[in-house]
Amino acid sequence: MEGSSTPIALPQPDEIPKREREDAMGAYLMMFAAWGVGLPLPLLNLVAAIIYFFTNKKTSRFVSFHAYQSLLTQIPTSIVNASAVAWALTLFLKDYHLNTYEYADLFWSYIVFVVLLNLVYMVFSIVACIRARKGRFYYFWVFGRIAFARYYGPSAISMEKKEEKPNLPPEGF
Repeated sequence: MEGSSTPIALPQPDEIPKREREDAMGAYLMMFAAWGVGLPLPLLNLVAAIIYFFTNKKTSRFVSFHAYQSLLTQIPTSIVNASAVAWALTLFLKDYHLNTYEYADLFWSYIVFVVLLNLVYMVFSIVACIRARKGRFYYFWVFGRIAFARYYGPSAISMEKKEEKPNLPPEGF
């Protein structure tokens, strides 16, 4: 049914099994687990989101939507965090003194921006996590539309299991 012209009906919270709600919630919790393990390695969050998405994308549309949205929101956050770490390492390795460095104000402004971005991302992720646990949808600004279109829109990915060929003995038996 790939590429059908009618959108797929959204499941109601009481129709979603508890296990699927927990799996959807886990998509947003992966960020916190990765932060705890690899705070100085911001791309670890992105790797964790990718792994979580690919291991859970066939569970259900609800879980797939949340895992995909979490992955999409993790990409720009990881890039911003990685560039902050790279800039800080560059300054540290070149032995610049931030008070004499000509771009010190720009660097500290960027660090403030990164911290604020991560705090906002954390708040939205907690809200999405709680909503997913309740069996509800939460749409991030841009990424929610993309994830929704992929799993529930008119050209949604087919999640129906295709009939597999049965096991047969080799020809001639």
